[in-house]
Order: sequence, then C-alpha cells, then structure tokens
Amino acid sequence: MIRVLQIVTYMGRGGLETMLMNYYRHIDRSKVQFDFVVHRDFKADYDDEILSLGGKIWHMPRLVPWSNSYKNQLSRFFINHSEYQIVHVHQDCLSSVALKCAQQVGIPVRIAHSHNSNQDHNWKYLVKLHYKKKIPKYATDLFACSKIAGEWMFDGHDFKVIPNAIDVKQYQFNATVRQKVRDEFHLDDKFVIGHVGRFDPQKNQSFLLDVLAEIRKQCDAVLLLVGDGDLKEKVKEKAEAAGLSESVIFMGKRSDVNELLQAMDVFVFPSLYEGLGIVAIEAQAAGLLCLISDHVPLECKVTSLVKQIPLDDGAEQWADEVLKAKEIKRTDQTGSITKAGYNIEEEAPKLQQFYLDKAASL
Repeated sequence: MIRVLQIVTYMGRGGLETMLMNYYRHIDRSKVQFDFVVHRDFKADYDDEILSLGGKIWHMPRLVPWSNSYKNQLSRFFINHSEYQIVHVHQDCLSSVALKCAQQVGIPVRIAHSHNSNQDHNWKYLVKLHYKKKIPKYATDLFACSKIAGEWMFDGHDFKVIPNAIDVKQYQFNATVRQKVRDEFHLDDKFVIGHVGRFDPQKNQSFLLDVLAEIRKQCDAVLLLVGDGDLKEKVKEKAEAAGLSESVIFMGKRSDVNELLQAMDVFVFPSLYEGLGIVAIEAQAAGLLCLISDHVPLECKVTSLVKQIPLDDGAEQWADEVLKAKEIKRTDQTGSITKAGYNIEEEAPKLQQFYLDKAASL
C-alpha cells in the first residue's frame, strides 16, 4: 500500500474537499491510502470520516508564504515522514510553497491541483499571482478540475483534467425523497429555488435575493441557501431589509445536499468565478434545470439542463429564466453524467492507477 499526502487548508464541506472525499471513498484503500496535512487547528467536517477510512490528519500552522518558520516546519515534517513519496497539493496559487519544500527535501512526485479559475482583484490577488507563476517550476505533475482552471493556473504548461466526479446514485432523482424533504420544510405548494455554496463574494448570494424579489412578484417562491461563511449575516440583513426573510431558508452546512437537491425546482448559480462548480454537476444528476452565470465554465454542462446567463442581464431577466423551470419534468440523468466522465465509480480507479504507476516508477 502507498500513502499519498493530500495538502489542503482544512477538510470542510467545500467543493475541492468534497471532490477529494469522493475519490477517497471509492479508491481501493488496500492499495492507496490518503493522509492529509491541514492548516487549521479545529476539527473539520470530514475529519471523523477520514480517520474511519484509515487516513491520518497532520496539523500545520496557517500558511504564510514568506514565513521561513512555516517553510522550515513543513520541510522538517517531510524529512521525518519519508513514507510520503507522493504529495498532492490543493492550496490554490500558494501551492508553490509546499511544492518547493517537497522538492528541496527530495520528494519525487509533486502534484499541483487547480480548483479555480480566477480570484478577487485586490492586494492578496497580486501576492497570489507571484506564487502562482512558480508552480510549474516545482511540480512534477499538474492537475485541474477543468480546462479553464488549468489554463488560468498553469500559464501554458501541460496539465491533466481530473473530473470532479460524484456518486451518481446518491443524486439520482427520487420522488419519495423529494416529498419527504418538502414536507419537512413545509414547501408543498411553493416554487423552490436552490443554491449551494459558502457565503463568500465569489458565490454572489446577494444577487440571488434580487432575483427572488422579482420572482415573488409572479409566484409564491422560496429560496433555499445551503452553506455557511463570513457573508451569511450580511445576506440575512439584506433579506430582512428587502422584506424577504420569510421567503429565504438559511440551511447552514449540510451533509444531505443530495436530498435537499431533490426538494428544489431549479438550481441557480450566479458565481463571479468558478473552476468548474461541482455542485452544478450534482444538481444536473438530480434532474434540475441549472441556471449559471457567464463566469461559470460551460464545462459543467454535461446534460441539456444547463443554461448560461450573463450577470449583466440583471435580476429581472434572471427571474424570467428561473420561472421557466416550471415547465421542466425531472428525469434520470445517470447516463449523461457517466458518459461525460463524472461518475466516481469509473473515475476513481483512474486516479488510483496514476498514483500506483508513479509509485512503481520510483
């Protein structure tokens, strides 16, 4: 058995973390085991499951890319844990820091993985661009969740797309589950608009409230917001100021997103940027019409259920498009998801074989 070290910020219920867990659950762990270096000292959502699957969790201080103390501590860790000959880094532009430390101590396989396509343009963005340029110098292999994410992160260097594959069976439309969830949240006669994502400027939940206000001029609609984050209270305040508090359900972080998707009538994803948007794949698997912004890569369109709308079209136009979901009949999309390469049962063995081949070549 080989042990692959996954280097992340922390294992919460974000897109890249969920992708990692999907692969982790479906690899043959008698051949390949995942361990994790995390950069937060609290217990995260997936920690218990990681430990139950046989993984180890190693804690490092917060990543400060110019800190010699941090880099020395990480290098010492690599030296003291020679069992890790493959490191797989998921730290966005700052991945070059861990990759350089790994190269300097002689770790032979160093993978950088791009999960996004853009960043907010501020001073932090300029710092990240500096470190982003160094990634191909220190990585032996470059992965990305989509073509656009790889092109943005790796600046013309060759990379391999690793699909953000999902357990399709968990998301397959189920009328019984739909009714159960709608009963639980008293949604029976309502038109349910859904969104899943952390409360962050990137996800643009504030715009969803503008869209909801337009929709409620025409029908009794409810907005389900699944997720947590720094901007949650601001979004709540805006909903209250707009008189929408009774029409927005803040679900918080949930482990049953697959079931919540069944209860929705349409999925709306107005992000300012995305690497791919794994939740858009999940929503399609559940048979939902997905309305995405023109800043979400069309690579996430793996069925006929995705429509891309410019954010500049405004809330009124988005509302008109959302209401068209009433005409859509939910159907089984398993075949389309699998054909597009997003069925984890078929994709996990491919990543497993990549690791095994790399280990065999050492």
